[in-house]
Amino acid sequence: MGKRDNRVAYMNPIAMARWRGPSQPVGPTIQDYLNRPRPTWEEVKKKIESKKKGSKALAEFEEKMNENWKKELEQSREKALSGNEGCSRKRERKKKKKKKSCQSSSSSSSSDSSSSSSDSEVEKKKRGKKRKKKKKHSHKSSESSTCESESESKESGKKKKKSKDETEKEKYMRSVSKKRKKNHPEDKPLSSESSSESDYEEEVQAKKKRRHEEREPTMEKAKKKKKKHHKKHSKKKKKKSS
Repeated sequence: MGKRDNRVAYMNPIAMARWRGPSQPVGPTIQDYLNRPRPTWEEVKKKIESKKKGSKALAEFEEKMNENWKKELEQSREKALSGNEGCSRKRERKKKKKKKSCQSSSSSSSSDSSSSSSDSEVEKKKRGKKRKKKKKHSHKSSESSTCESESESKESGKKKKKSKDETEKEKYMRSVSKKRKKNHPEDKPLSSESSSESDYEEEVQAKKKRRHEEREPTMEKAKKKKKKHHKKHSKKKKKKSS
């Protein structure tokens, strides 16, 4: 079986158009447009005149409206002016009444102010006295509270010192009694207690002496430094004065 022939013959479009002949016109042609019906010159003049008449009527209507509006404005102005005059008169009357009332009230207020000023001065004096009394009372209370607090702090410090000394004494007594029991178990307890108290007092005095001896060289050094500083300062003053 051979292949099917699908070839198509070439058709020249120009040749086909010539074969068909001229195409029929669709719609109005140029000649129809040129031959259209036109108005004459007289008809055109009539239309222009009718337009002018319409514009004249509108102008006349606008002029009438403007005249009426002007009349209304004048009437409203006259009413406003008359109302302003009436208001100004009322205001003047009110001002006169206020002046009269102020004058009468000022005369009465002057008498009231003199009495009120005297009352206010008396009240101020009373308030000043009350404030002074309150300040004195508060100052006394603060002083008493400070004195009480100082006395309490001193008493508490003394109690603490006493308690520390007592505890140290008890510790020392116990240690001494233990040592004596070990060394001399046959001795009496009363003699041991009295001897331990005397030993404790001697040790306390010895400690105080040591502290005093340790403080003496430091105090001497501080005094020497102060003297040197005083001498330098005096020399500087002399130089400045010279």
